[in-house]
Amino acid sequence: MTIHTRKAASNVKISNLGELELRVMEVLWQRPHLDARQVRDSLSGARVPSLSTIQSALERLFRKQYVDRVKHGQAYFYFSTVSRSALLGRMLGNVIQLLHDGKMETILSSFVHVAADLDDSSLDELEALIKVRRDANDA
Repeated sequence: MTIHTRKAASNVKISNLGELELRVMEVLWQRPHLDARQVRDSLSGARVPSLSTIQSALERLFRKQYVDRVKHGQAYFYFSTVSRSALLGRMLGNVIQLLHDGKMETILSSFVHVAADLDDSSLDELEALIKVRRDANDA
């Protein structure tokens, strides 16, 4: 089993999900409690991996604690233990921890650079999320 990890000079361990693992997570977010065959059948695209490849990806995700499983008869049924937003937050946190130079300005300016490409409704939603966070901090 290969787990794609990289250790930075700061000894921060970054764990990456492969393309197939992300595709499997997408399926499980849309339709939880599927067995490996159902996950495979739910994948679309020109290249659908073999059943054994899907089973290996599900096992890796289980070991990384991104999914859990329940055994029914001969098959395991899998479901995500991490929401899409939690996974995104975890991945972004890892990247920030890896590249952070100790200055909050670096993180904020990078975020503003990305936010520049957002449409007005997304920026409005971002403002609302910031307000909710500020209100929670004031409480």
